[in-house]
Amino acid sequence: MKNKENDFVKLHVAGATVRHSSLFDELKSFKNDFKLKQEFIDTWVIPFYRNIHRTDDKWTDELISTKNKITTDIIQMNLGDFNWRTRQTGAFFSAIANQTQFIDIIGTHLLKSEVCYAGRVYCKVLASFNLPKCINYLNLYLDYYLTKPDLWFDQQEAIEAVLYLDKVNSTNNFDMHVDKWTEFIKNKPYWEKEVKTDSLEKQLNVIQTVRQHTTNID
Repeated sequence: MKNKENDFVKLHVAGATVRHSSLFDELKSFKNDFKLKQEFIDTWVIPFYRNIHRTDDKWTDELISTKNKITTDIIQMNLGDFNWRTRQTGAFFSAIANQTQFIDIIGTHLLKSEVCYAGRVYCKVLASFNLPKCINYLNLYLDYYLTKPDLWFDQQEAIEAVLYLDKVNSTNNFDMHVDKWTEFIKNKPYWEKEVKTDSLEKQLNVIQTVRQHTTNID
């Protein structure tokens, strides 16, 4: 019993606060087969995970000065750790470093929704890449999770990303989801009913600004 309680606490701390079965259970998510060292966490997680949504100039400058130090190994180790802090940091690093080879890992993490909080960053990162497979992951997510009104996950961030991509791509994917969205939010009185992209666009501007600076990623 003690071990089960400890396992539950570990999962909760990692962000696995809601246990659910889904259409995507058979997808295999990328996971490390080792535990991250505290030195790595202190350097490549703690200074970043709480600041990912910032849009101020100071934060942007900090990211520009840090970007050249971010390697593909750092991104992969973050994405492979079963914790919302590391996973969202890894996804964000892949965006600012423009490392599109991680899209499938991020998309699968989004669909499986194994940990809380990270999904909102996945949506932003997929929107920043704006490739057909990114749009497909967002549409798949909404097709399924908008039919689950009791799962209060990252549906809002996903539909905002889809609307944003419609604007820049002159597409109409949002129209496929709007009726489900209206139904989904009926039991969520404190959720914003109108889908807006202002905040997302500010955050994406930060990513684009950082990307424009030359990087030497290994």
